[in-house]
Amino acid sequence: MASILVLTPQLPYPPRQGTALRNWGLLRTLAERHDVSLLSFASPDQDPDPDPDPVLQACTRRIAVVPQPTRSLPDRLRDLVVPGRADLSRRLASDTFRARLLLWLSEYHFDWIQVEGLELAAYLDDIPSTGAPRVIFDDHNCEYVLQRRAARADLRRPTRWPGAAYSSIQWRRLRRFEARVCRDADVVIAVSKADDAALREIVPGLESLVIPNGIDVAAYAGHTEAVELAQPAFVFTGTMDFRPNVDGVLWFADEVWPRVRECLPGACLYLVGRHPHARLDRLLSVAGIVITGSVPDTRPYIRAATVYIVPLLVGGGTRLKLLESTAMGKAVVSTRLGAEGFVRPDEAMVLADDAVEFADACVRLVEDDGERARWCSRARAYATAYDWDRLLPPLLERLGS
Repeated sequence: MASILVLTPQLPYPPRQGTALRNWGLLRTLAERHDVSLLSFASPDQDPDPDPDPVLQACTRRIAVVPQPTRSLPDRLRDLVVPGRADLSRRLASDTFRARLLLWLSEYHFDWIQVEGLELAAYLDDIPSTGAPRVIFDDHNCEYVLQRRAARADLRRPTRWPGAAYSSIQWRRLRRFEARVCRDADVVIAVSKADDAALREIVPGLESLVIPNGIDVAAYAGHTEAVELAQPAFVFTGTMDFRPNVDGVLWFADEVWPRVRECLPGACLYLVGRHPHARLDRLLSVAGIVITGSVPDTRPYIRAATVYIVPLLVGGGTRLKLLESTAMGKAVVSTRLGAEGFVRPDEAMVLADDAVEFADACVRLVEDDGERARWCSRARAYATAYDWDRLLPPLLERLGS
């Protein structure tokens, strides 16, 4: 049995969004076989109580929670002009978190430190160089690729050129930072073969473990509660201030939704997730669109959906929202980039990149009950391959269990 210290950017339980879903799946499975401690930030909508949820406590030997730091605009601008410093590396800079990490490293023995995401990797610089635990770096997204794609997308739109300038600077800084973290880690985890290839591009010879995003299939397939939504209901779930989500739903609202409403005048689109960005405010006046804000559990909304949509145009890694919706047996329409990282996603969902094709697929799945039922069945079968029990053996073997 190994002693593992897991670092997470927000409390992984209850798992209400992508990062937490992955972190909870890994933590829960590791804790069944190893001695796990957790040092975590609490996001603004989480309680930083030192005695968190009993379910989380039951999985851990010890746990400490630190409120996420807030960074002012002057702080971000100052970091932006510091040569070579990636903005992401300072996003969760906290003296309190660092002090607790150093205290635990001095008081307890850990065989491994598992770092969940690049935004926490800067804390690896604080680990003593001798007698230190080995490091597992779980790269949730290949971050330099995400920023490079954002830069290229923004360059095509003059109103977004300031964003393009920012992303152009950041992806180069992230490339150097991400490469250094991968070189220094003892084990690197990539979430897809595409991300693995992108990491090997910057670290030749890197041998990472490819462990896709997974899900507790039974917890979704067996969830029968549904909210009451106007039908037909199109549903999207995600953190609504995350740039790829914002860009994707704005594209859907502007280019796809008018075509859907022309064929289905009573249709409603539900954008479900915390922290709706101000850029989404203009959608509040669009007929048929509902922005819910934070909800206790997204599963009742997914269960009530006629069609689940993933209209992403920018991103990296793999989208856990696709696993949530397929595990619940939903008919899904996604862009190909939205489904990137999954093996043969066309077996489980309709893929469409053009606005007309996307709208046609949405309308067809509403109007043709038989076709929708076929895609629902395919989705349920597909999700079983991404259950955590099937995905984690390579990591467990590396840890010695």
